[in-house]
Amino acid sequence: MFIAVKCGKCCQSSSTLTVHRRVHSGEKPFECSVCSRRFTIFGNLVVHSKIHSGEKPYKCHECDEAFSVSSNLSSHMRVHTGDKPYKCHLCDKAFSQSGTLNGHMRVHTGDKPYKCHLCDKAFSLSADLTKHMRIHTGEKAYKCSLCNKSFTQSGHLQTHKQHVHSNRRPHDCRYCGKLFKSSFDLKRHVRVHTGAKPFSCRHCSDRFTWGHQLKTHLLKSHNEGTWLTCDICQKKFSCSGDLKAHILRHEGVKPYVCSECPKSFYRAAELRSHQFMHLDVKHFCCGFCGKYFKRKEYVLLHFKRRHDVAAS
Repeated sequence: MFIAVKCGKCCQSSSTLTVHRRVHSGEKPFECSVCSRRFTIFGNLVVHSKIHSGEKPYKCHECDEAFSVSSNLSSHMRVHTGDKPYKCHLCDKAFSQSGTLNGHMRVHTGDKPYKCHLCDKAFSLSADLTKHMRIHTGEKAYKCSLCNKSFTQSGHLQTHKQHVHSNRRPHDCRYCGKLFKSSFDLKRHVRVHTGAKPFSCRHCSDRFTWGHQLKTHLLKSHNEGTWLTCDICQKKFSCSGDLKAHILRHEGVKPYVCSECPKSFYRAAELRSHQFMHLDVKHFCCGFCGKYFKRKEYVLLHFKRRHDVAAS
C-alpha cells in the first residue's frame, strides 16, 4: 500500500500515487496540441482530443445525444432512468455518478483541495476548478455543430442542443399531461402540483419551492450572501440573471428575437413563451389515451369529458 504524505490517502500502486500527487502539486504533464489545455492523466487528454475531432461513437437510443466515451453515455442514461445508485451515508442525498458523491462528501468535510493559481478561490471538485479557470482564459471549447454558438461547459452545450435544436419531449406530467424535454424540467414542474419545498433554510424552519427563493430569503432574513446592485438605479437582486435582464431594460436591448415575426424580448423564457403562438406543437398529452393538446386547459377538459376524471 502506498500512502500520500499530504492527505493520508492510500493508493494501490506507486503509479497511482504519482497520479494522485498531482492533485496537490497541480502538475499537468499532458498537453493538447490543438488548444494547449493540460491534463494530469494521459487518458483524459485522449478523451479531450475527441472534442476537436468531433468523434462521438456512443449514441443514446432515447434522444439525440452522442458521446466521445462510453462512460459518459452510461452516466447520461441515468437522466432518462432517474437512477441514483450512489448514496451519501451522512445525509439522504443520492447521486447518479460516483464522482459527484465523492465531491458531495467534501460538503461534510469542508475539504477544498483544488486551488486556482490566479485568484484565491478553492474548490471541492477538480471539474469545478476547470470550469472556473475558463473565467480567466475565456475559453469556450464546446461548439454546437448546428449553429455558431460555443460554450464553456459540455453540459451547457447539451442543454442548448436539447432546448434549441430538438422538439422531442419524452417526459410527461402525470397530473396535467404537459410534456418536457428533460426529466429535470419535469421534476421542477411537478412541484407546482405537489407543493413540494425541497429547499430548506439552515437558520430557521422556512422551506421553499425554488432555489432562488431560498437565496433571497437568506439575504433578506439572515444577511447571508451578497446582494447584486444595479449601477444605474441601485435596485438590488439576489440572482445575476435577474440583474442582467434588468440592465437590458435600462439599455432598451432585447437580444432574443423571434424568427417568425419582428418581436424581440429581454429574456429567453419570454421568447419561448411567445413562439408557441407560431408553432403547431401540442405539448400536453392525455395519460389515458395518448391524445395531444396545445393548451393545458384543453387536456383538463378532455380528462373530464372523455375519461370522467377531475384532474388535480
